[in-house]
Amino acid sequence: MKYPINEVRKRFPALQRTYKGKQVVYLDGPGGSQTVVEAIHAVQEYMMKGGANLHGVFPTSIETMDKIGEAKEFVAALFNGKANEVAFGPNATTMMFHAARAIAKTWEEGDEILLTEIEHHSNIDPWRLEAEDRNVTVKYIPLNTETLTLDLSTLDQLITEKTKLVAVGLASNCIGTINDVKTISKAAKKKGAVVAVDAVHGIPHFYVDREDLGIDLLFSSVYKMFGPHVGLAMIKKELFDQLEFYKVVPSPGYTPDKMEVGTQNHEGIMGVTEAIRFISDLGQGHTMKDKIITGYEAMEKYEDYLVRPVREELRTIDGLTLYQADDSVNKTPTMAFRVDTMTPREFATRMCEDASIFLADGHFYAYRLAEILGIVDQGSFIRAGISAYNTMEEMERFVAAVKKIMKS
Repeated sequence: MKYPINEVRKRFPALQRTYKGKQVVYLDGPGGSQTVVEAIHAVQEYMMKGGANLHGVFPTSIETMDKIGEAKEFVAALFNGKANEVAFGPNATTMMFHAARAIAKTWEEGDEILLTEIEHHSNIDPWRLEAEDRNVTVKYIPLNTETLTLDLSTLDQLITEKTKLVAVGLASNCIGTINDVKTISKAAKKKGAVVAVDAVHGIPHFYVDREDLGIDLLFSSVYKMFGPHVGLAMIKKELFDQLEFYKVVPSPGYTPDKMEVGTQNHEGIMGVTEAIRFISDLGQGHTMKDKIITGYEAMEKYEDYLVRPVREELRTIDGLTLYQADDSVNKTPTMAFRVDTMTPREFATRMCEDASIFLADGHFYAYRLAEILGIVDQGSFIRAGISAYNTMEEMERFVAAVKKIMKS
């Protein structure tokens, strides 16, 4: 397997951590990845040299504006969009609530919106709450509990002339299913609906072409893809210009600044560029976009190499239920499972204390998904997520630890 894993791991200082005498294995990436060293240095350098607020005539202010502009250029390359369509904020959830308040101003009683049953609730509740306030009908694309995919068989009936917005996630942050956003978007556009996409769980694993997928509003968080805790939104310029955001009167009223309420996390934004550059460093080509695309291809191939044998092993363990679509369905390297003999919290604790393997438990805000599967009251899921810095040795440690706990 040609992938520079040794060089990759050198760029993540957190991977040197030990716990109870063992090297830590980080399998909690879906909740937040470890941070590439260049992003850490970028944050530190900005704060050491002197930060400033925007629109000043002095060097630190000018440098801050320039660096933020550079970060937006990198985000534009990441999603095949434009820099003047990119806004930064605290996290994807906050930015979805902010956008929902603006876009819902155009909704009227009798309108409809369409959500899905597989979503993280950050891409459900902002839209749902605005709809309820305006007596707008809320519909859901149902989950097929057998295939663990969205059931698109009635999509043409769910999306009507009254549909104002369709919100869907690129991939489930819980079970890893990659949704058919392109098909959903095409159906929405036929009826004139706006398409909002939660890209948070997708961007650590695969390239997202905003234009090809037909996305109007895209939201993500950089801390899920090797950078600091910064959220971002990319909104098509034509739509962005029309939206009226809640903001203080004297703040800019032009795109994209009008969405960036208050002083941003400038030091965090300094790390955005380096997080994206890490992905591009894994690729090749003459342009940043080419490097990003081929970098993602390298990551996907490597992560698939790691996850396939793990899934096969987990399926053979008695008393363990793996919540994963079959091999015909594209998935991120994120695995959700349960065991018969203990709660998810007990299992995660054992993995941590016995094997120094960090993984998470719970519903991960995919509450509706866990509710439909009937496991909310039982602690929901155990989740193990593979990232670009994990190794096959760590996968073997993980499987061995699972089997040992199950036997005990």
